Amino acid sequence: MPRVDLVFSAELFEWRGPAPFYWLTVPEDDCASIRAEAAAASYGWGAVPVRARIGATEWETSLLPRNGGYVLPVKNAVRRAEGVVEGDTVMVGMSVAPRDGRQANGTGPTC
Repeated sequence: MPRVDLVFSAELFEWRGPAPFYWLTVPEDDCASIRAEAAAASYGWGAVPVRARIGATEWETSLLPRNGGYVLPVKNAVRRAEGVVEGDTVMVGMSVAPRDGRQANGTGPTC
């Protein structure tokens, strides 16, 4: 099992911003530790690559800045696999995952 640095609960909400449309807000108490690692991990636009887990489903994505904090996008495949719908409060395990040569989608070298 990969390293998990943060565990939090948040309510799934729909936001008609960038796709996907479903998100979890990272609690403010956890944002300070993310900011501390963001300088080494971020690849632009304030996006911070992470590895996240809800239930038995893990995925790689990027936190996006919103209202001074961060939001975690939840892919449709994750929502379906875990039976999560808008308004549900879910438990998330997450760690900042520096790209270390991975492309933004988590595969292969960047050059």
